[in-house]
Formats: sequence, structure tokens, C-alpha cells
Amino acid sequence: MEISRHAHRKDEHLSLAEKFYTPVAASQFDDLRFIHQSLPEMAVADVDLTTHLGPLSLPVPLLIEAMTGGSPRTGKVNASLGRLAAQTGMAVASGSQSIALKDSQAIATFTPLRENNPDGLVFANIGAGHGSQDARTVVDMLAADALEIHINTAQELVMPEGDRTFHWLDNIGEAVARLDVPVIVKEVGFGMAHETLQQLAAVGVTLVDLGGRGGTNFAQIENFRRPGKDLDYLAGWGQTTVESLLEARQQPELQVIATGGIRQPLDVAKALALGANVVGSAGQILHHLIKTDEAATTQFLLDWQTGLKTIMTLLGTTSIADLQQQRLLLSRDLRDYCEQRQLTY
Repeated sequence: MEISRHAHRKDEHLSLAEKFYTPVAASQFDDLRFIHQSLPEMAVADVDLTTHLGPLSLPVPLLIEAMTGGSPRTGKVNASLGRLAAQTGMAVASGSQSIALKDSQAIATFTPLRENNPDGLVFANIGAGHGSQDARTVVDMLAADALEIHINTAQELVMPEGDRTFHWLDNIGEAVARLDVPVIVKEVGFGMAHETLQQLAAVGVTLVDLGGRGGTNFAQIENFRRPGKDLDYLAGWGQTTVESLLEARQQPELQVIATGGIRQPLDVAKALALGANVVGSAGQILHHLIKTDEAATTQFLLDWQTGLKTIMTLLGTTSIADLQQQRLLLSRDLRDYCEQRQLTY
């Protein structure tokens, strides 16, 4: 497969995501505290991790979040991610398949997600600038169970060759209306405000991936690709994952995937307690896969599931629904954020 400039960009994104990876996240989960329950009156074996996202039933509330595809190198990563999903019971999301709509040779770099995970949940992925026919094409490409439509204004504006025009709501509403699989609208690391969530709900969206600040930073990545690296002041743009979850509590009709800076099972538990149905991770999984191998990363993800069950036992909760009823203590900074944004918690 000849490496096109689009495929080269995919390789750049993969390399830069690892280059800028840090084990310390700025997603604000450390600003939340659970209240320990000394008498849970249950066993770890009583914990049921099953969750739901629209009509989909997930055996665990964890998602291998959208990462890559479009070049031979990234195709190999997708093959590994497909196998990880199959071995852990986790859903897996594709990276943006827009490149495969332009270059048919790129299709083979995405299909390993399904080929290596034939019975699991696979989410397709396309940008919001595409119409419903393109959306249907990428879903069919992976025999996908759902479609993620990513919204990435900040990334596009920092990207040297990015879009400069953003009229997306009509496309999103059309996809929701016409596709026969659930449609998830996904931010890519800048979080969502309740005003955005209201706009999405108004066009029929019921599923969102908040994609909060704190994980892979595409403003930082795209600025590094700029000749003058002149937009470094946007590296902190957006709402954190925790702030986005607090914003989403104002739209209870929406079901939520929380992503952005999820680094440990305790972060997963806190995100679920704030209302998420599913919690996703990309950078942490990619880093572990690059630094170790598939077997070690599989065990790493299974250990997360065990860790989540441990935390739920400490709280006396046997289901995700029970965990979502837990009240968390917020730091002063988060309380101030809620007050200024007039958010109820």
C-alpha cells in the first residue's frame, strides 16, 4: 500500500500521541472522593458489570476508544485492538474512517477490528462533515454495531491542513434519523458543555461521548505539526472530563460515554458514579500496548475489570445502576465550576 499524505498523517498522530503521553492526567478525577462503606454486606462475586448504551448491552462498562487506521502501521495496531476487545469483552471503536472513503486501499487497515473481534461490539467512526451515505458506508465496512460521529473543531483549527468551516448539526441529525444503528456523537479531547448537549438533543441525539480534556491532546499534537508551533496557548483549551460529566448531568435524557484521561479503575468508577454508562480509554491502552505486548495489555485490561469490582465492593454497590446513585465529594475548584456554570449536582 502506497503511503499517501493522509496515511502519513495517521502515522504522525500515532507517534505523537505516544510522544506526548503522560501518566499524570489533568482530567480532574483526583478532585473527586468516594465515601468508604465499612459494611458492604456483599461479596465481590455479587458485582455485575453489565451496562447498556441505547439498545446495546455491554458485558463490561469499558470501551477501547477510537485511535487509528489508514496506514499499514496503524492497520497492525487495529488488529491488536480487535484481539484485545475479543479477549476482554470490551467494545472497541475505530479511528476515523474518512481516509477509507477516499482511498479504497485504506479499508484493509480498519477491517481487522472486526476480523479479530467477530462476535464483539465494534463502533465505526466518521467526521461530522460527512453525509448519511458516507456514514452508512463506514458502518457497513466494519459490520459495526454503532457509529461514532466525531466533532473536533479545535483539532481542525490547529491542524495546518484542517477544515475552517463548521456546519455539522444537519449532518448529525440526518445520520441519527437514517441509520439503523445507534449514533454516538463524540468529542476528541475538548469536552462538552450543556449548551452543546442541548443542541445535539434537539436534532435527535441520545448518545454522546464527552471526550474531555485530560487525555490525548490533539491541540498539542496538531500544534507540533505546525511549522511555527504558534498555537501552543490552546493546549489547555476545553472542559475536563469531570467538568463535562457535570455538564452532562443537566441533560439526563442523554446516555454518556466518558473518555479523556482515564488512567486507572478508580477513574472509571468515579466517571460511572457521575452518570456515565460506559468509560473509554485510548492513550493509556495504546501506551501499554506499545511498551509491552498484547498478552500483557490483555491482562492489564482484565485487571481493570477486577479493580472496578473491588471499588464497587468497597462502596456496597452490586451494579452500575447502584454505582450511579453514589454521591461524590467535590473539591472546591469543582464546586466553584458548578456554581459559575449554574450546574446542579
